[in-house]
Amino acid sequence: MNETENMDTEAENLEPEVMDPGLELAIKAFTLKHPVEALGVDKAKLKDEIMETLVAGARSSTYEKYCESLGWMLDEKLLGEMKTKNDEELKQLDLKITDAVDNLGDSEVREAMLAKAEFFARIGKREEALAAYETTEKKTVAVGQKMDLIFSVLRLSLIAQDYTAVKDGVEKAKKMFEQGGDWERKNRLKVYEGLYFMAIREFKKAAMLFLDSIATFTTYELFSYQTFVFYTVVTAIISLDRVTLKTKVVDAPEILTVIDGIPGLSQFLNSLYNCEYLNFFKGFCTVCDHVKLDVYLHPHFRYFMRQVRVVAYTQFLESYKSVTLQSMATAFGMSPEFLDTELSRFISSGRLNCKIDKVSGIIETNRPDAKNALYQKTIKTGDLLLNRLQKLSKVIDL
Repeated sequence: MNETENMDTEAENLEPEVMDPGLELAIKAFTLKHPVEALGVDKAKLKDEIMETLVAGARSSTYEKYCESLGWMLDEKLLGEMKTKNDEELKQLDLKITDAVDNLGDSEVREAMLAKAEFFARIGKREEALAAYETTEKKTVAVGQKMDLIFSVLRLSLIAQDYTAVKDGVEKAKKMFEQGGDWERKNRLKVYEGLYFMAIREFKKAAMLFLDSIATFTTYELFSYQTFVFYTVVTAIISLDRVTLKTKVVDAPEILTVIDGIPGLSQFLNSLYNCEYLNFFKGFCTVCDHVKLDVYLHPHFRYFMRQVRVVAYTQFLESYKSVTLQSMATAFGMSPEFLDTELSRFISSGRLNCKIDKVSGIIETNRPDAKNALYQKTIKTGDLLLNRLQKLSKVIDL
């Protein structure tokens, strides 16, 4: 098959609308490690599902890894059977590659090499899979097919939670798109990059990329559309201003079609925008349960909880020059004592622009002057630059 024929078949090589089995398995294993009673997950059933997938795919390396990380008793007989199947399959794959090299064309050689790479990825041998994907890429001409290989490598990195490798893969894909590439794959790359930013706590960048992709979402190999909407809302609500949140999230038809099917999310989003803080915190509790048990958001659970509360308190206080501690506590459904402690912590860390008059029981807002803040920042930056220049001049003099 020549280059033109490869280009013609790019559209036929798109991912099916199913989740990557390796990613799905990794998410189930992550869930099994954590308390999941709040979400009504049956751990025994979940373990059976994981084992069924491991055995069906003869995923020997993944099975060994899970036995170690999840504290399972290793079944030597089962592991031996898996490895025997792996050895037989690998032998057949090598024979197909040899036959393709000796008797067939470049396209058939590439397909045989790709099958070997996918085999290593399936059984959990990441390093061997990466090497095989790299070999396959050398035999690949079409940009779209090269992009599909990068997506496969990115998913391996996500499974391993190697976000440095994810970043490198995204940058490589962006450079490749400078040579061309189709619109559908470019949109898929935005979701991969958004997921990377979310995983490293760059929530605003993640939210903007997710929102750019929400009308054209096709990245089902990573997660379902409902999960995508969940990620979009939770990243947007703590990073976007009120006006942008309204136009791009609250009123977005793509979000409105599925948000009611995600527990607590509609209440969480709409109650905040409508300033119904008591209902908002009820939805917040449900959303937090899901954030805590999400493989990508779990490391940022405490940060997310703090940031959401800051957003809600800031929005409430923006409407007042002063307000009683009691009335604010009533609005949020908490005791004045708890609210006092909560606000004090955020005020001392510079997250809220207000002060508390404990004697009078009043909260007074002190919104910063934007121009004055910029002036102070400029002075501070200038002083820092001068200090560095002085240190540099001493070094040069020596």
